[in-house]
Amino acid sequence: MSLLPWRPLRFRPRSTLALWGLVLAFAGCDGRSPQTLAVPDAGPCVQGNCPQPDSGTEDPSSTRVRIAAFNVHRLFDTVCDSGSCGGSNYEALPTEAEFEAQVDRLGRAITALDADIVLLEEVETQKSLDGLLQKVPQFPKERSHLGETYANASVDVAVLSLHPILTVRSHRNDTLYKPDGSYTRFARDLLEVHLDVKGTRVIVFAAHFRSKVSDDPDRRMAEATGARRIVLESAKEFPDALVVLGGDLNDVPGSDPINALDEALLRVSRDRPENETWSYFYSGRGQAIDHLYMAPGGGGTYVPGSFRVVRDGTGYGGSDHGAVYADFALGAP
Repeated sequence: MSLLPWRPLRFRPRSTLALWGLVLAFAGCDGRSPQTLAVPDAGPCVQGNCPQPDSGTEDPSSTRVRIAAFNVHRLFDTVCDSGSCGGSNYEALPTEAEFEAQVDRLGRAITALDADIVLLEEVETQKSLDGLLQKVPQFPKERSHLGETYANASVDVAVLSLHPILTVRSHRNDTLYKPDGSYTRFARDLLEVHLDVKGTRVIVFAAHFRSKVSDDPDRRMAEATGARRIVLESAKEFPDALVVLGGDLNDVPGSDPINALDEALLRVSRDRPENETWSYFYSGRGQAIDHLYMAPGGGGTYVPGSFRVVRDGTGYGGSDHGAVYADFALGAP
């Protein structure tokens, strides 16, 4: 077991709590060959030319921000919305005691990440989020937001922040195009939240792409190309902002959707060994399906080597996913 790495340049009066992890297992990656797709204008960053995570020299006076992404795994509230709950039904119906135990475990796990901003996946309702917020009082309710899709028993994305929210944009109704030209939408909201971090605009996108249950890989590909376009548009609109996309993207490096994102955005785990980046254990091996991406340029840089996956087994905090995080230094790159 080991502690989270100490961050000597982090200037905020808040203690860093210890995280416990098991020895990392080796994870392999499979994927189909990438498709040929038009890449939106990404400025100086195109496939093969994105700034590498270990490039440049960090300004020692810069402020750091830690951004985490965590699939909390089916955080359902105690109300049956679908009419078919519990047992083998999709919508879980925990008792009050079971819900309390779940949010308590998750709250302790999220606190231990010591993150400024946390992107969450699989939160059913505002009631679910409110229950979790009671366990993480460092994140005030007014600095959180749920990307609700308003479907019964939906598991949605959310953002928690230590810093004030400037604006929120939803992309749940954006039109996306599959490789065959047909259209679709995001399986969950692509939630865009703008934050004021000590005078710097930080824009985060909480994402949860289509799962592989009854798989529809073309929809996940449409989500990846759509998210890439939206993130780059936001980075162009706010050229002085740090722009980060994160979440459970349900695919591994080398797959078509991840290749599509890699063409224009920096996947910050690229400077870590492959056997240290898996976040989900399936069919006897670890898979790297939870990711963090940074848009090129803007108001910050990735802190080299800071990407981590946190686990207390094959998952974390009672979830079947590990949490991922990375540190970013604010200021001009």
